[in-house]
Parts: sequence; structure tokens; C-alpha cells
Amino acid sequence: MVPDRVDVTFTSGSDPIAAWWFPGGTGRRPCVVMAHGAGATKRCGLQPYAQRFAGVGFHVLVIDYRHFGDSGGQPRQLLDPQQQVDDILAAVGYARSRDDVDPDRVAVWGTSFGGGNVVIAAVRDGRVAAVVSQCPAMDGLTLVRRSLTQPGFTAGALLAVVRAVAADLLAAGLDRPPAHIALVGPPGSGALMSAPDSEPGYRRIAGPDWSNAVCARIAVLITRHRPIWVADRLPCPWLVQICDRDTVAPTASAMSAARRAGTRAVVRHYDLGHFDIYVDQGFDVSVQDQLDFLCHRLAPEKS
Repeated sequence: MVPDRVDVTFTSGSDPIAAWWFPGGTGRRPCVVMAHGAGATKRCGLQPYAQRFAGVGFHVLVIDYRHFGDSGGQPRQLLDPQQQVDDILAAVGYARSRDDVDPDRVAVWGTSFGGGNVVIAAVRDGRVAAVVSQCPAMDGLTLVRRSLTQPGFTAGALLAVVRAVAADLLAAGLDRPPAHIALVGPPGSGALMSAPDSEPGYRRIAGPDWSNAVCARIAVLITRHRPIWVADRLPCPWLVQICDRDTVAPTASAMSAARRAGTRAVVRHYDLGHFDIYVDQGFDVSVQDQLDFLCHRLAPEKS
């Protein structure tokens, strides 16, 4: 009998990466590598997707990035975009190393911030067979601008963020404990995400190991993280799922990135907010589009 889920571990850099392995059946099969969004863990709403993919014959690997969840890495809650891309590439390498995976049929799947990460990972890898980006954050600089223009964001909130960033950068240089900012919060709070639907939406999918804090240096690191500029170099088909009422990941950036990818991009629009796509009807509709896309390109029934 095929187990529903198995814990596996591999390394990225010098740190252990904790992951869930969902077998799609016996024998050599295609694999979907899944990466979560900013500040999340694999327990934040990803298991339902993995179960659906495994149910049609894909092996699935769901990771925790370094510094989050069950994975290693110090300091904790460090959101480093470059390291996260490296972690996805390490996961792809681990999947290909398995005897039960067809190395030419490995796809990468990312949501929110992870939706941009997987684009960069696919470009760097060059062999990935397909990419899925759900409500993707494709331009870190635009993300920062949106955060600064959210309703209720005040000069006082900005000052608090600047102080936290300065303290965290100093701490990093002196090898001291980091300074944090909130990942989500109410409007005007100075959190990384402070749109009215951010905190209730995120908390609805948050797992028991989730912490509402990230190292404040992300406010600087994120401005240099711009997956949009490599979208035209994608080597494979790309499903871009855009929530038209998204208050977190700017839709214009996702649409612009899709245009840069040309005929490789398959774009789907949903009348949803950023967090609506993970639950209820939003989940049902979006995951079916993902299944159709992945089955057409990776053909699990031929395994």
C-alpha cells in the first residue's frame, strides 16, 4: 500500500531541508516540487494541493525553506530570496536523484513569493519541464512600493520599519540576534503585508508552526529580487494564475512577466483576493487548472 506522506531530508548549502514526500504510485513517475510563500511553512495550506497532485499520479515534494518550519538554518525566520531559490534547486536535484522519479519530468510549483522564486529556479536549472506560479509576486521593488501605499500606512509606521531594518542589518554584521518585523498585520501596522485582507487571510491558512515575524532585512533584500526580468528566459511552459482582486502581489507585474514569457505562458485569471485562492471554491477552481496544465505536459498516466 502506498503511504500518504513520508518525511524526507536533504541538504541545501550546509543546512538540512525538511520536506514531505507524497508518492503518486509505484514506479518511475513525474514529480512536482512545491514551494510556499513569504514567511510560510509547508503546513500553511500546501497539503491539499499535494494530495490532489499525488491522486492523479504525480510524486510530490513539499519543502520548508531554510530558516523556516522544520528545516535548518540560523537565524530563524530569515527570508532570503536568493537562498530560497537555491533551496528549490536543491529540492529539484533531490527529486531527480530518486529512482522513482523521471528526471526529465520534474515541475516546480510556487505560490505568492514562491511563485516568483520558482521562475528564477527554472531559468537557472534549464531542465525543468513545467512551472506553476499561483498569485505570484514577480517584482520585489513593486511589492515594497505597494506596502508603502497601503491604506493607513503612516510616517510613524515607516519610521518603525526603518529602525527595525537598521537594527537587523547591524545585528547581521555583528552576528547578534536579529530584529524582526511582523509578516502580516492590520492596516497601518507597518507589517510586511498590511492590506485589510492580509492578516485574516494568512491566518486562515497558517499552520501550527507558523510565526508572524521575519528578519527585518527582507525590506532591503526584496528590492533586488525581481523574477519578472528573467521570465523571457524560461525554458518550459508556465502557468500563471492571477487573482484579479489581489492586494498583496501586484497583478500588473504578473501580467507583464507573462507577456515577457510569450507563448510559453498560459495565463488564468480569477475573481479572487490573494488569499481566497487557497480555500473553498477558489482552491477547487485553481487546482483543477493546475492539474489540467501539469497532466497535459507531464503525462503521469504514461508512467
